[in-house]
Amino acid sequence: MTDSTLELYVNDGLSDEEIDRQKAVYGPLTEDVRELIQLALQTRADADDVARAREHLAAAREILGQDREDGPYGTRFNDSGRFRNWGNAAIGLRNAIAPIAEIQEDGDGRVWADVHLGPIHEGPAGHVHGGVSALLLDQVLGDAARISGHPGMTGTLTIRYRKRTPLGALRVEAKLDRIEGRKAFVVGHVADAEGVCVEAEGIFIAPVWMVQQRDSFAETPRPE
Repeated sequence: MTDSTLELYVNDGLSDEEIDRQKAVYGPLTEDVRELIQLALQTRADADDVARAREHLAAAREILGQDREDGPYGTRFNDSGRFRNWGNAAIGLRNAIAPIAEIQEDGDGRVWADVHLGPIHEGPAGHVHGGVSALLLDQVLGDAARISGHPGMTGTLTIRYRKRTPLGALRVEAKLDRIEGRKAFVVGHVADAEGVCVEAEGIFIAPVWMVQQRDSFAETPRPE
């Protein structure tokens, strides 16, 4: 891993109380922006109302831009082991395009997430964009590897689109299949109420630095 990448893994020393405070402040802001993204797609407002709304948005940008960070959020953690990937495109608390709210797991290693994909995730008319399905599967399969104690970077992700995936309520599931050295093989799918829409197989490879870090912990830290 390069020095520039290492710099994005930061122990910022925040207390658990401060992390909870930030979640309470920035989480609702993200939800508001998420709603705005969909409204920008669906609004029928006339030109005058759009212009007025843009004035309010310009004021919001000015307020929020007064004190901001440069560059990606990265991965942050504190002394108690709370890892935060709040910029993550699939699950980031502060990323308004992230469709996954929470990763669930059960005792036998199965990992899943319930999501609701709306008009902003559309590809074929009325259906989910195939790239969005791939995003969801990459995240959940990777989490299955991590939660099983074998975190890694995506080496390959093989996707089979079995049928069109409708917009609406979906479940993404994954489970570790096997381990071969530093490679974790994971299988999973996206399903609607009528069955599996998309299947995937992923290989997640642990870099040497990640293996060393993993071995230094009693259990794999879980990002928020």
